[in-house]
Amino acid sequence: MVSTHPGRSVLPLSIALSDNPRTRPVIEGRVAFEGLRLIPTAVHPSEMFWRQLRYGDFDVSEMSMSTLTILTAQGNRDWVGLPIYTMRKFFHNEILVRKDRGIEKPADLKGKRVGVPEYQQTAAIWTRGVLEHEFGVHARDMTWFMERNDNRSHGHSSGFKSPPGVSISPVPLNTNLGDMLLNGEIDGIVHYIAHNNLVDRSRVDLSGDPCVKFLFDDREAESARYYKKTGIFPINHIVVIKRSVYEQNPWVTLNLYSGFVAAMDQVRKDSLAWMAPYYEMGLVPREVRRTVTQTPMPYGLNAARRVLETVTQYVHEQGLCERRVALEEIFAPNTLEL
Repeated sequence: MVSTHPGRSVLPLSIALSDNPRTRPVIEGRVAFEGLRLIPTAVHPSEMFWRQLRYGDFDVSEMSMSTLTILTAQGNRDWVGLPIYTMRKFFHNEILVRKDRGIEKPADLKGKRVGVPEYQQTAAIWTRGVLEHEFGVHARDMTWFMERNDNRSHGHSSGFKSPPGVSISPVPLNTNLGDMLLNGEIDGIVHYIAHNNLVDRSRVDLSGDPCVKFLFDDREAESARYYKKTGIFPINHIVVIKRSVYEQNPWVTLNLYSGFVAAMDQVRKDSLAWMAPYYEMGLVPREVRRTVTQTPMPYGLNAARRVLETVTQYVHEQGLCERRVALEEIFAPNTLEL
């Protein structure tokens, strides 16, 4: 413990976060965390998860919900989850396909070659879950190509193996998913990542390429359809703390939670950027955006239980862990009633 004020001690904690409107007040130090002095690093999630899983670089960070679920199922207790959700998105509406492959609807993906940065990443799990449960397209209906090699993959830390009946081939190190799509070596990509980081190799911007399109022409309408039918707004990342830190200082979890709630409140006051999820879900028209006062991304376990139980179900049914993991195994005991 170190003291920054006479008679008042604070606990310094390193924290890694992706840079987005919900985390920016924390990264920029605009939120007070009682009893804590956070030392922030803004880093791309792909790199963040790899660094945490391989080297344990940070006391607190975001973590892939799927990888945390897989590790928990295996008995790994290195991390304690907090019901703070730093990434939520409708990932299935990001599927990219070549225009010349006759892919006009999800069912047309059957028999196609599909790329993915990492098979076990949460974005891919949500996408496959929606394809299966909403459109009857199973993972085994496609041939998969995974960009991340063992050394840089999250699955390297969890002993990833291809699920039974699913064909997954590694992308050669001398190429990447973006180039393979443009060269016609694959037909589509689930969750394309071209941001500069130490893990993902793709760099080409596919957004304006005349050969490529989104599978769903009206992505917002598809997101609204899915949300109105299921009530699910997918969660991708949660916040974790090293168990060694938690066991020595169990009070830290609730102090972190309170600080992130305060950060969300600040975002709501400072900017309209937090409203973007509403538009995706088709919940409110843009002209009434200033009248909305509640965030569509609430923290806490009770508000998100159904979403979290759905993704842990998908992790299990997609063959990535041998049993269904209960949320009580993942999250800190003193956060279960939040």
